[in-house]
Amino acid sequence: MSDSVVEAPSHGEVSQVVEDERARVFASLASAFSADPLMRWFFPEAADYLEAATGDFYDAFGGGAIAAGTAYRTPGFEGIALWYPPGLGPDEERLVESMVTTVRPSIHEDCIGLMGEMERYHPKDDCWYLAVLGVDHAYQGRGHGAQLMKHALAKIDDLGAKAYLESSNPLNISLYKRHGFEEMGTIQSGSSPAVVPMLREARV
Repeated sequence: MSDSVVEAPSHGEVSQVVEDERARVFASLASAFSADPLMRWFFPEAADYLEAATGDFYDAFGGGAIAAGTAYRTPGFEGIALWYPPGLGPDEERLVESMVTTVRPSIHEDCIGLMGEMERYHPKDDCWYLAVLGVDHAYQGRGHGAQLMKHALAKIDDLGAKAYLESSNPLNISLYKRHGFEEMGTIQSGSSPAVVPMLREARV
């Protein structure tokens, strides 16, 4: 998942997120995805969305990147990027449990179908996975997301590795294409919004 961002000049050094910054990270992401089509399909009511976004949902999906040392932020937490290195990924059991208890029952079947399709597209060989990229709504359009993307991709390119993501907002696709990602198809289940899986081949 990702939020709308555009290219712009640098705003200072990107930092690795540390454990005691989790609350600030998830607060920024809650702002970033407040109008995201997929997140608001999950949680159409603002109160439900805010409770989930600052609780287990984002932590289950992307929080493991913090422990892995592959989560990054801009200096003022304007932008957040949660990457998983090969072999790691979201806590699926915790994520499903969170969705079952917080997402309205009428879309549970569609959620399961969506997650199954996401798994089908996810590369089976070694690949870095961008679970979440978001910019606090108040700071969107200033290049923070692009800065985070460049920071991580420089490291990934040094390793000669692939990168993969799913775009939950069509406004993001042009940004990802500029950074070398290519569309793999479209994921949709029942009433869900479309999600676009994208792959960036290794730079050798």
